[in-house]
Amino acid sequence: MEAPSWILQSVALLASLAFLSGVFIRRRCKQLKFPPGPKPWPIIGNLNLIDSLPHQSLHKLSQRYGPLMHLKFGSYPVLIASSAEMAKEFLKTHDQIFASRPPYAAGKYVGYNYSDVLWAPYGPHLRQGRKIYQNELFSSKRLESFEYIRAEEMRAFVSRLYELSGKPVVLVEHLTRLTLSNISRMVLGNKYFSVSGDDRIVSNSILSLQNLQEMMNEFAFLIGVFNIGDWIPWLDFLDLQGYEKRLKALKEKLDRFLDLVFDEHKRRKEELGKDFVAHDMVDLLLQLADDPESDLDVKLTYDALRGFTLDPIVGGTESTSVTVEWVISELIKQPQLIRKATEELDRVIGRERWVEEKDIPQLPYIDAIMKETMRKHPVAPLLAPHMAMEDCNVAGYDILKGTRVFVSSWSIGRDPSLWEQPEEFRPERFLGRNIDVKGRSFELLPFGAGRRMCPGYNLGLKMILLSIANLLQAFNWKLPDNTKVEDLSMEEGPGISTPRKFPLVAVVEPRLPLHLYEI
Repeated sequence: MEAPSWILQSVALLASLAFLSGVFIRRRCKQLKFPPGPKPWPIIGNLNLIDSLPHQSLHKLSQRYGPLMHLKFGSYPVLIASSAEMAKEFLKTHDQIFASRPPYAAGKYVGYNYSDVLWAPYGPHLRQGRKIYQNELFSSKRLESFEYIRAEEMRAFVSRLYELSGKPVVLVEHLTRLTLSNISRMVLGNKYFSVSGDDRIVSNSILSLQNLQEMMNEFAFLIGVFNIGDWIPWLDFLDLQGYEKRLKALKEKLDRFLDLVFDEHKRRKEELGKDFVAHDMVDLLLQLADDPESDLDVKLTYDALRGFTLDPIVGGTESTSVTVEWVISELIKQPQLIRKATEELDRVIGRERWVEEKDIPQLPYIDAIMKETMRKHPVAPLLAPHMAMEDCNVAGYDILKGTRVFVSSWSIGRDPSLWEQPEEFRPERFLGRNIDVKGRSFELLPFGAGRRMCPGYNLGLKMILLSIANLLQAFNWKLPDNTKVEDLSMEEGPGISTPRKFPLVAVVEPRLPLHLYEI
């Protein structure tokens, strides 16, 4: 049976339009000036050039094509900014144009339909979320009110390491417990995990520490991988790498955990009635969501509540534990740096008490160690992707709406024009130099900059610096007897951060008496 003439005419018209559209796009692209970059393959673009550590692959390419590189990943144009000057262009000069995020699968599932602060598109919802963070959880007043929590957890952490003196310890496991304890108490009002080793939910509201750690590790990994479905949408349904299946499974676990937390908070609020006072972030979020008179521009959905709650737990845990593990790894390889740090600690603090947060401004060498670690091992080697909200021109190049932009803090930290002998770990390079980590110095961007800068950076800095100072003050550090310093691997693992590929195993020996740290 022959097709009706109107169908044939419609097909012919659509084919003609598609052909003319293709001609127009190709002609337009020829007239535009794009940054240099490798020629893309059909369908996959330049995805074939990216391995399991994308930041290292892109760093090698940028050394060939320059500080602003144009790629194509599947269906989308991508820019890689790998110098401080280019980072400033996107994060300051043209910050508003590039303040949005692409709609990746990670944002859909564990970002709760792009309702959290990390993955939300630029607009009123994002601005409101950042305002809640800045005015409530991360304000100077709020952080000061939580200082007793950080002090208690630090003393407990150091005391646990004392009990393991002389034995090999997997440091990151203890650091993760420390940071999870801190963040959980500040955000959730309780730790919500057990250290019994049980791998199931206990008493309807408590996870095993192992289970919670695994969830956080899976989260950090899945939001940092290159998911083919994000780049080639018509292949998304195949889930070729299995990442979407893992995201869905992780979301189910997170849902159960967060629902239990919220239910417990609601019960406590009902029981207390008029005597209820919000004392943690979940209390505040639930109060804002339920109060019809709350001064909110956008109503808080249940997805937003879960996203806003989850972001600081994952972000705070990962940034602190990864950074401090790299600090100790680098210092073990250069014992003379530990001696310089402990000399400063003994001079400023003495040997009769532990380091407190008020002491940190008087410890410039400890600060320099942290900055040097963030330079060489940035928590986010590729800052979370930005997306152009309109056509624009940057540094003389044409940028199309929808272009994805990655700022490579890993490459910036290895720029020989900024850093002498960048592959060496030298904290002294920061002494006497006015370089901060708060988004004003574009040669060092551990927390990003501009409208999408991490809103919890002040808390992160407090926890990282306090951890470094106490670990160096309390203990001497060495490798197990069967490991030589030169054999200590410094390879990186995959994920949104730069974790060690092989966790650091170290032996701690007391440097000061235990009674200084006992609760």
